[in-house]
Amino acid sequence: MIEVKNTGKPDERRDFPRGHLDVLDLTGLNFGVATFDTGWRWSESLREIAGTDSCQTHHNGYVLQGHLRIRMDDGEEADVGPGDVFVVPPGHDAWVLGDEQVMVFDFAGGMAEYAKAKT
Repeated sequence: MIEVKNTGKPDERRDFPRGHLDVLDLTGLNFGVATFDTGWRWSESLREIAGTDSCQTHHNGYVLQGHLRIRMDDGEEADVGPGDVFVVPPGHDAWVLGDEQVMVFDFAGGMAEYAKAKT
């Protein structure tokens, strides 16, 4: 069975301080379109929602626009920008660099729970 969904019509939108996540659920794939505004930082915008000290979601991402810095819990850092494809394991913080909004496609299965308030 073929499934087709459009990023302009997500199944769910999750708003959080200085950003939001649009989620599309398909068989075998949770796809997210993350938008982070200037000043967004995971540890300031999502720590309380996640209930963890660092992001515990595995990300397989592609940066459409803007720049992010990612810092692992062990101190390793990397910057990602337009056209970059990245894999980031659980245990990290991330924040917007500069004054441009960041948009990321995330293909990780963890999008099912990312930025979702615990009930």
